[in-house]
Amino acid sequence: MTSKALIVVCDVTLRDGAHACGHQLSAAQISSYSSAAESAGFDYLEVGHGNGLGASSLQVGQALLSDKEMLRLALASLSRTRLSCHVIPGFATIARDIDPALEMGVALFRVGCHCTEADITQRHISHVRAAGRQAWGVLMMSHMAPADVLLDEAKKMQSYGAEGVVLMDSAGAFLPEDVAVKVGALTRGLEVPVGFHAHDNLGLAIGNSLAAIDAGATIIDGTAKGFGAGAGNAPLEQLAAVMHRRGLAASVDLHRAIEAADLAGDLFARYLPVANSITLASGLAGVFSGFAKPVQRAAAEYGVNPLDILAELGQRKVVAGQEDLIVEVASQLADTKKRGNS
Repeated sequence: MTSKALIVVCDVTLRDGAHACGHQLSAAQISSYSSAAESAGFDYLEVGHGNGLGASSLQVGQALLSDKEMLRLALASLSRTRLSCHVIPGFATIARDIDPALEMGVALFRVGCHCTEADITQRHISHVRAAGRQAWGVLMMSHMAPADVLLDEAKKMQSYGAEGVVLMDSAGAFLPEDVAVKVGALTRGLEVPVGFHAHDNLGLAIGNSLAAIDAGATIIDGTAKGFGAGAGNAPLEQLAAVMHRRGLAASVDLHRAIEAADLAGDLFARYLPVANSITLASGLAGVFSGFAKPVQRAAAEYGVNPLDILAELGQRKVVAGQEDLIVEVASQLADTKKRGNS
């Protein structure tokens, strides 16, 4: 257990939260919340499109503001808290997306990929490190691989220069015992810090975050009011309170974290996550939390049960970036339903 270690708290409200609002974060929302995050003392504030730099598109959703605008707005409010951004090779390119962010002063680049594809992160991680900035590796959808495979992929990221590796429970599918096994394997096998990013589809985001800390993780993600994809993320105000109760060392000011959550409740009131049958089915099926809204839209358009869509997507092991398959599955289910009624 790492009760004496300093827990690095990453506030991903203005990145994961973009999934919940259709990537329509406004300038006023970014400026106001960035100031609150700075006041709360979170170590990093992650800002941008839900799928990271360069991801704004018709396929995964067009952001209201450009990457540069979002980063500039956040930077204007930050001093102690450092700015981070999410990077997925395939969306983000080095010349078009990473280099401008480096020039703007982004402190940390969290380079993510599907949990078995760390090879694709080598150029991006190496480029950021060569520029003298921090880079962490991020293994997304980490419920889809066993602990030994995750460790092998994390070691690749470490060899590329990553100064930390974060496991993302992108589907909110983990139980605490899963977290203990997988985070524990990384903390024992890596020479760099290990982090965990929870989603609350099974109602376990806080419990899983604590299980990660108990297994040796020293980097924890969360969002104010849980503002994020699916049933949301681990709520930062709750994380701060629980860490306070357990005496875990962190730079977070508990009262200011609660105030930031109250502000988020006002800023993002229309989009705050709600646990429902869709988010629960997503967690059970192991489907990316960001698919909840597109699945609901496709179900309504084709007149099929959204739970059936999620079950089929889970069977196909669909991952983020394959949004086009949601409509394909809905269409096929509708055809099957029509044939059954004829």
